[in-house]
Amino acid sequence: MSAPTITPAPTHAPATHAAAPPLRLGFGRTVRHSLALAGRSITKFAKSPAQLTDVVLTPVISLLMFVYLFGGAIGGGDTHAYVQLIAPGVMVMTVFQASIGIGTSLNADASTGMFDRFRSMPIARSSPLIGAVLADVVRYVVCLVTLLAVALVMGYRITTDPLSTLAAFALLIGFGLSFSWLSVYIGMLAKTPGSVYGLMTVLILPLTFASNVFVKPATMSGWLRAWSDVNPVSLMADTTRALLNGGDVAGPLFGSLGWMAGLIAVFFPLAMRAYRKNAG
Repeated sequence: MSAPTITPAPTHAPATHAAAPPLRLGFGRTVRHSLALAGRSITKFAKSPAQLTDVVLTPVISLLMFVYLFGGAIGGGDTHAYVQLIAPGVMVMTVFQASIGIGTSLNADASTGMFDRFRSMPIARSSPLIGAVLADVVRYVVCLVTLLAVALVMGYRITTDPLSTLAAFALLIGFGLSFSWLSVYIGMLAKTPGSVYGLMTVLILPLTFASNVFVKPATMSGWLRAWSDVNPVSLMADTTRALLNGGDVAGPLFGSLGWMAGLIAVFFPLAMRAYRKNAG
């Protein structure tokens, strides 16, 4: 008698699940996600207004100090004429310095694991950075309105029309946003929020004080005047003065727009690349 044949039970390969395709978001959804995250940052400002203290008090103190302490010497004894010169320039300095905040804030988010939370959400990778930069508009508006109010009390007068004034404020905000991408890039690379502030200050101070914000270029030495003429802070200050005080706006305007476009073209992709690397 032959031994019974035992047929082994068929084995089944373990079921495999195809990896989910990467989430693809259109431009419209990316914008909505960015605006939603901008609202998150604005809520943080509303809950903690003290975050705006430095960017409000610093330019106001600078305006008061230069007009009443140095205005007599720099302005030839005419503080009224000097405040007409310096107020638009300090507005440029205000948004320029306010751009530091975005880099320090994002650097702090990176250290707390916030980027990991963003990574786990079905949102565009660029939305956290774009949203944070858009939220900075609130900082710029608060700073500019406060500074303008103080300048008006000090005797500053806008001599152009409301449309030119709105154009000046829009350009100032755009100027601050363009430099924000430099701050974001440094914030993605630096180890601590304090180092972001230090690096940005090293960049901002020479650009601010080697400009025509506080003095007329005619009083500068030749090489310094040549730099001041192409300095983005000087060009934006001249644009703001022309729009608020009157004068030729075309030349400095095109120079300012060129700097703004160049900064965004260079530092937006660099910031995005550093963010993706930082977020894993």
